[in-house]
Amino acid sequence: MAVRNYTRQLATIISIDAVGFSRLMGIDDESAVAAFEERRDIIADSCGTFGGRTFGDAGDSIMAEFGNPIEALRAAFDFQGRIVALNASVADDMRMPFRAGINTGDVIVRGGQLYGDDVNIAARIQEFAPGDGLAVSETTWHHVKDKTAAEFTDLGEFMLKNIALPVRVLIAGRGGNGSSPAASFAAIPQVNAPQKLSSKGPPAIAVLPFQSNGGEHDIGYMADGIAEDIIYGLSNTKWLSVIAKGSSFQFRDDTLGTRVIGNALGARYIVSGTLMRNGGQIRLNTSLADASNGRLVWSQRFDRDLVDIFNLRDQIGAEIVSILDKEVDRAEQARTFQVPWESLETWQLVRRGRWHMNRRTRGDTETALEFFQKAYREDPNSSAVLNELAWWYFWRAWLRFGDSDDLNKVEQFARKALLMDSLDARPHAHLGAVDIMRGEPRSAVDHLEEAIHINPSFAFARSAMGSAQLLLGNAASAIPFFLDTERLSPFDLYRFHNLGELTAAYSFVENWPAAIAAADRSLNLSPGYFYARFLKIGALMRSGRPEQARREMAIFATRHPDFSEERVRWIPFTDKAANEFLVANFQLAK
Repeated sequence: MAVRNYTRQLATIISIDAVGFSRLMGIDDESAVAAFEERRDIIADSCGTFGGRTFGDAGDSIMAEFGNPIEALRAAFDFQGRIVALNASVADDMRMPFRAGINTGDVIVRGGQLYGDDVNIAARIQEFAPGDGLAVSETTWHHVKDKTAAEFTDLGEFMLKNIALPVRVLIAGRGGNGSSPAASFAAIPQVNAPQKLSSKGPPAIAVLPFQSNGGEHDIGYMADGIAEDIIYGLSNTKWLSVIAKGSSFQFRDDTLGTRVIGNALGARYIVSGTLMRNGGQIRLNTSLADASNGRLVWSQRFDRDLVDIFNLRDQIGAEIVSILDKEVDRAEQARTFQVPWESLETWQLVRRGRWHMNRRTRGDTETALEFFQKAYREDPNSSAVLNELAWWYFWRAWLRFGDSDDLNKVEQFARKALLMDSLDARPHAHLGAVDIMRGEPRSAVDHLEEAIHINPSFAFARSAMGSAQLLLGNAASAIPFFLDTERLSPFDLYRFHNLGELTAAYSFVENWPAAIAAADRSLNLSPGYFYARFLKIGALMRSGRPEQARREMAIFATRHPDFSEERVRWIPFTDKAANEFLVANFQLAK
């Protein structure tokens, strides 16, 4: 019998690759090799400092082995930070960033080299990382998620070349003052991975934020505004699913590959563009790509006077609709993009306010209100302004558990917006949300049905409809609305709330595993969201997992020391037995 001359062990592998090495070799091969060797030494030093070792150098790639996943993550952040600082000291065209992928699993060790699927997985997921960023597998993430300050963005599962089972990939970013996954998200390169796009049903389309070039400071707001208006117009088509802006606007870098972004968003088509301004002229280069194969479907350049910005967005949207379905009626296209006229100044004020609102800090929220109020003074009959004010006061009312004065303002602005544009879905949705907060879910359903009829892709309206059904005691009917919201806005800023509502719905139908899974997803996005953890504790107890429930209870007590069960009894279920059901589940862990 042959003597076995290898061993098996559990290890964490980092696959590291020099980005743009071939390009630099074409410019100056000697300088490129010298730059690579200098950075390779930095990588080896960082790995050694954190208890790892490098092995298997091949061309512009390096592998490293660690016994501890946490130390591997720290080493990767360390050498990437040092390389970023080094690159900052050289000319732009001679910079050499390094991206990395980390996986933890079983490996074969032979003669100082490591082999096996888990080594190959590290190399494959490295391709998903931003140019100077880091991707990790789900296996590694489970080891490090609660033990470091790192933040993670979930890209979903992918089939990797020569790997039998799908692998879940996440982008890792430093917490605190370091790079965040949201920033890293926008630089993910194109990879050749099968898509999770569904071939059934109507196609989904995502409009990315348009890139801005030029010296004018406000060109970025203008670029975002045109993209937002196109999203709104496309959303009103009855047959086309449109990914919500809150999700598609997570992708801001033009190096992002359409296949990965399409897979992440569940979109078959991707719209992108670049806006430039020169005095009173603007130029927009825009394109439509098929995310399933990366093929460019359509592209066009538009040169317009600045005052023609509204005609520009209408023209682009109509052409996209026409391309995707030649049979769409021209009159329907025109109606889809009819929005009330407003001045350019008002339009810009609204977009700047939205930008601040999306940052969700207290200071930015107050700044957003200032912009919206100024826009209102400029044009008190603009439906866009009225809707933004309605949303602003609704958000504050939600934070204040249904402040009646704020809800009255939401209703006031929403009803005036309807007078300005009866075919706008947003005021209907705002009125429905107000009724939910006031404990009137039956009335809310009427408003929300109208909003969804006008705009079938309106994720907020679908989530609110799910909440209304939940309050009426129709948990089974509510679940599809929450799942639709997940599909239409998979990276929404307020997704944690939708997942919390989905947790409640699963609890009422007593699908405890699904409830726990939804609660975990909500808490990953917002660890301090009391409702998701409250529901998770009850679901764990009902599913026979008391030890885990009590551990969650300890976390809950630390995060919410002033919690009262009356907070849950306040939720306006039409049948108060629903409140007591949730409270009773929670009390089992005491």
